[in-house]
Amino acid sequence: MNTKKLRTKRVVLPAIAAATALAVGGPVWAATASDDDPTGGERERIGNAATKAVDGTVVDVETSDDGKEAYEVEVRADDGTETDVSLDQDLKVLGKDAEDRDEDDDDRHGREDDRDEDSDGDDRAMSAKERSSAEKAAQKAVGSGKAVEVEASDDRGEAYEVEVREGDGTEWDVDLDDDYTVVNKSADR
Repeated sequence: MNTKKLRTKRVVLPAIAAATALAVGGPVWAATASDDDPTGGERERIGNAATKAVDGTVVDVETSDDGKEAYEVEVRADDGTETDVSLDQDLKVLGKDAEDRDEDDDDRHGREDDRDEDSDGDDRAMSAKERSSAEKAAQKAVGSGKAVEVEASDDRGEAYEVEVREGDGTEWDVDLDDDYTVVNKSADR
């Protein structure tokens, strides 16, 4: 999934709504991109359809803004590779896109764009053991939930960045050192 575009939508849509409200002179309601994303049993049903097409663990399920597809599901294989699975309203697979690097990390000439805040200079592959150890340490730090994203960190004093999602939807960012000790933990609100 293109997380940069998703983050942009989460910022731009409310900003447009606010500007419209000011121009019109009245309240205008607008939803962020994540308000329509499936949750609970519906999320599980959609995720199961995606994992029938691609073996792995569901990382994220989103309602698609592409007219042809209804859902986008990010699936992580045991080796750490991730694949985006596009599904229609009837949960039929429309496409599978294996991610080897973000499209947004390249400029028009195929060079890495160092200005992109999501572009990491240390995008190193992690072993399954590293990923598992980081997930367990982060889940223990939060107390519950599921690790939905694990990355090697390029920040000084941090070796791993883990995102943990609790059952109520609260997301935690947990930073770990190379001994899997918590360096920082914060809830996304």
